[in-house]
Amino acid sequence: MTTILRANLIHTPALGRLETIPRGYLVLEDGVIRGLYEALPEEWAACPVTDYGEALLMPSFADLHLHAPQYPMLGMGMDLPLLDWLDAYTFRTEARFADLNYARRVYRRLAGELIAWGTTRVAVFSSRHTDATLVLMEELERAGVTGYVGKVNMDRNSGPAQETTAQSVDETLRWLEACRFAHVKPILTPRFTPSCTDALMAELGRLAQERDLPVQSHLSENTGEMAWVRELHPDCSQYWETYGKYGLWKAGTLMAHCVHSDGREQAAMAEAGVWAVHCAASNVNLCSGTAPVRELLDRGVRVALGSDIAGGDQLSMSRAVTMAIRASKQKQMETGAPFLTVPEAYYLGSTAGHQYFGGGAGFQPGDRLHAIVVDDAALPEPARELCLSERFERAVYLMEKEHIRAVYSEGRQVK
Repeated sequence: MTTILRANLIHTPALGRLETIPRGYLVLEDGVIRGLYEALPEEWAACPVTDYGEALLMPSFADLHLHAPQYPMLGMGMDLPLLDWLDAYTFRTEARFADLNYARRVYRRLAGELIAWGTTRVAVFSSRHTDATLVLMEELERAGVTGYVGKVNMDRNSGPAQETTAQSVDETLRWLEACRFAHVKPILTPRFTPSCTDALMAELGRLAQERDLPVQSHLSENTGEMAWVRELHPDCSQYWETYGKYGLWKAGTLMAHCVHSDGREQAAMAEAGVWAVHCAASNVNLCSGTAPVRELLDRGVRVALGSDIAGGDQLSMSRAVTMAIRASKQKQMETGAPFLTVPEAYYLGSTAGHQYFGGGAGFQPGDRLHAIVVDDAALPEPARELCLSERFERAVYLMEKEHIRAVYSEGRQVK
């Protein structure tokens, strides 16, 4: 079936590159992009057109690091550093997800809010609970969110939510056998090195290699955390090696934060094809620091963005984009590294994340459509007529979920 969308088309096919087509046409065949056009080709002249008028049609967001069971604790514990925050709030909150009725309520609302804010692809940490993790995957699938979900593994230093090594391995296997969703897939998720014994890390590494499963975890987020890792693994000179020695450091591994990753660690990421997920709001909220995003990019590390709720206090990825810009400006004042421009940051929060899941460069023909329609006419009236690039910038900074008129995920309209 041919679907034609008309609007002001805006996308970021490469880092720092913004392309616009005023009142252009985007043609879909069964949800797959055929092309973007200034004028509609004759072959589709008789097809019906969904016309969004002067609204902006832009790539949807991809959130590559968030903790679903922390959604109920948004905005809590923001005066605490990372390790204290985990003990005081996080582990206790996550323990609640042994209750499947509670999990269903929370995860259904979370999935709906992700779509409402224009996030269609995710890499999510669940809790350690297998059945609640399956509920999360089901609710994301129902709402139209695609991507990866991980049952968290943690058999030490994890408070009331801790599991034994045998439980962690057995439940991971049970979870993997039960994953039968079309658009939400499993990702192995050792919470971070301090919460996983060597035996558990070795078993997860074996699974990652034998079953070719992706991996997500945390890396060099906080100086206290890094000192703890050195105590636990005195044979490793750097944090990343605690994953590398167990087969978890491989192409496509997602490592959140990388705030204190030095040149050697960054080079190891680039060489292995490990991705950095920048979570600017969380890093500031928990006083962890500011990640060297420009340096990571210059070294060839693939970078995407994450909301990192609830260390991050906003589920909106448009706010994650603008926070990444602000954090990069702070970094420029400290080190002189060029800050992220709006098109660059939007690329990291949309196109780069979609590419992690196999997407192409912006609205690339052959890809299934992941897009949002933003009605920027509802924003405060500007003092003069704006060009499309200015309207794009203003929408990125000011959009609320009520300004997102429509959302497309995997070629389907889901809002």
